[in-house]
Amino acid sequence: MKRAIVLVLDGCGAGEAPDAALFNDLDHPSTLKHVWDHCGGLNAPTLAGAGFFAAGGVETEVGLKGFRVEFGRLQEQSMGKDSVTGHWEMMGIHTEVAFPTYPDGFPADLVAEFERRIGRPVLGNKPASGTAILSELGPEHVRTGHPILYTSADSVFQVACHEDVVPIEQLYEFCRIGRELCSAPNNVQRVIARPFLGSADPGYIRTERRKDFPITAPKNLIDDVLDVFGIGVIPELFDGRGFRSVRRTQNNAEHAEMLWTALESDARFIFANFEDFDMLYGHRNDPTGFGRALETFDATLISILSKLTSDDLLILTADHGNDPTSKSTDHSREYVPCCWVCKGDGVANFGTKQGLWQVGNFVKAWLGIEPQ
Repeated sequence: MKRAIVLVLDGCGAGEAPDAALFNDLDHPSTLKHVWDHCGGLNAPTLAGAGFFAAGGVETEVGLKGFRVEFGRLQEQSMGKDSVTGHWEMMGIHTEVAFPTYPDGFPADLVAEFERRIGRPVLGNKPASGTAILSELGPEHVRTGHPILYTSADSVFQVACHEDVVPIEQLYEFCRIGRELCSAPNNVQRVIARPFLGSADPGYIRTERRKDFPITAPKNLIDDVLDVFGIGVIPELFDGRGFRSVRRTQNNAEHAEMLWTALESDARFIFANFEDFDMLYGHRNDPTGFGRALETFDATLISILSKLTSDDLLILTADHGNDPTSKSTDHSREYVPCCWVCKGDGVANFGTKQGLWQVGNFVKAWLGIEPQ
């Protein structure tokens, strides 16, 4: 049985996109190259052999013994530089109109109705770093039980609550209400539950029970395949439609373990997101940690390759950039690397292609799915 495996290394951009200025990325982001240069090179020979770094402008030797490797970079066409628009475009959805963002906080009428529905006022209602707003408003939240509402440069409605103050299922219910209320013209792309623990001293820590509530995805490749084995945030980005019911994993190590389960299953399409690069290091301007995470993932990739058969196609890509060497802690508008690997020999550089939907095109061709 033919099988396609798509692994998204979240935030691993491959260089400044031509339209970066439209997204306020004026400092020439180039995530993979800047991380590589900052670290003085990386011990990640398998990623290098797959062409992942070469796609990002790093001079490395490409080639994997026993495998055919093709690599290049893709230019996103959708109006966004976030996980939803990136993953959606991979599956054939072209988001032509950007989702709304809120640099001055959410409209008063939306917030008032949210407060009425959840039965309590909120704190914040402004753009903020997730860690900074916990330091600022965490003590008041713990004292009052009022949820912290904040956003970012992305189209997100984020609700943060201490797990010992607001039970996790109640936080999820708050977010379901937020999802219901966030309709046009405030059709926010994602409502996100941001639970945390700890105390003001030594500091609050976000837990790994985050949950995303995205806007419903239009018809896409997932609907054509059905029974997709999604790992990490992937099923949530598509509201679970077309995915097997599996345990939600929360970090790269857990995703890798779930990937072994997926590879032993009868799923013909495995779709995984490894978000630590973006979440733990890109958003925190930590290029050293970003580099270490790539080196750790390289060991995971070695194990993945050992499990591939002649029926398997492995694709390595990213959904956007998140250059940790820039002043910004937001995502960056970049090309993304795209490398596909299968049993065989030889190396080819396919250059630059338009549209992240090329990922889905590779999957459809491999699985023999007719274009819709």
